[in-house]
Amino acid sequence: MIAEALAALALGPGGCGPTIVVDPGHDARSNPATEPIGPGSRRRKIKDGGGTRGVVTGTPEHVVNLQISLLLRDELRDRGYCVVMTRTTSSGRSIGNVARARIANRAHAALFVRIHADGSTNRAQHGTSLLYPAFRRGWTDDVLPESRTYARVIQRELVRTLGSRDNGTMSRSDLTGFNWSDVPVVLAEVGFLTNPREDRLLNTRAYRRKAAAGLAQGIARSVTTASNSSPGSTFRSP
Repeated sequence: MIAEALAALALGPGGCGPTIVVDPGHDARSNPATEPIGPGSRRRKIKDGGGTRGVVTGTPEHVVNLQISLLLRDELRDRGYCVVMTRTTSSGRSIGNVARARIANRAHAALFVRIHADGSTNRAQHGTSLLYPAFRRGWTDDVLPESRTYARVIQRELVRTLGSRDNGTMSRSDLTGFNWSDVPVVLAEVGFLTNPREDRLLNTRAYRRKAAAGLAQGIARSVTTASNSSPGSTFRSP
């Protein structure tokens, strides 16, 4: 899986715009191995616990994540962006979060966007949220300002497009994929698979398309085309 993603990098920019790395969360099988939560850390965390699943449909989270991510890839390419996927199938054991971050780092991504669905023991819990890195000196301090700004913009567009409850943006210090990222990074919790209504919605192509469209619009409203561009400028394909 890593080799496939890195092979995509060899295609080069090819005249397209900024590179967005799209990371569909989890995979067909969990990965109980551990990895350092951040560079040089003695604290280790499981690579991938496997995610949640639909309370009504029984659909595993990794399937929903991938389908939204593939639609997002197409939306972004149509807008002129270069897109690198951390995976394009659900067929193996998760590569873990250090490997995912390294794919984004090697791509010199303008944004590393991670796609997930949420879960809760409370079936009434519903809505959409965007996560971004908390301040960790030497780990996230360089990517935090842009990540936080991007999270706010993308959250606004995603909620508007889906018509979902706005659960806001929040920082997280415990996500390995954030702490290893050298590029701006956000994680979208599109909806709750443990909520009956949102589970059904997330398992329709129409709602997944809306999610992809909202994410793409948020990215377009936040990712700049050059280092001297002002934050919030929009990339437009030629």
